Amino acid sequence: MTARTHRLDAGVRDAMQAVSAAAKKGFGDAALAELVMIRASQLNRCAFCLDMHLGLARGLGVEGRKLDLLDAWEEAGDVYDERERAALALTEAVTVLTDGFVPDAVYEAAAKHFDEARLAHLVALITVINGWNRLMVSRRIPPGGAPW
Repeated sequence: MTARTHRLDAGVRDAMQAVSAAAKKGFGDAALAELVMIRASQLNRCAFCLDMHLGLARGLGVEGRKLDLLDAWEEAGDVYDERERAALALTEAVTVLTDGFVPDAVYEAAAKHFDEARLAHLVALITVINGWNRLMVSRRIPPGGAPW
């Protein structure tokens, strides 16, 4: 296997943690924040982040059924409410960026459920978890591994 660094500069780590904390706090819904971070981590195949955020979600009392079906949320019927579905759709659009941008319809659907401040924090939350995913996946940090 190619040698990979497990090093993460303390300044970078601290800055990322500060953005994460600010986004979560401003978003104001810890359980939905965890679902968003889990979904992005699924898309990015980040085992480290999945392990961590699934544990946090369980600790917050997120229903097991929501965690079990998250990878197929669009087909899960009424397991997720409209607000959760809008957040998950935005998560996928920001994470994948298939067309090089977030479609207006996806953004507008999320804006129906979140005021401007919460929507801005949601976008920040999605952006920062994608950053964390890339930091962990590129260094192949395993679940429960030391990330720095």
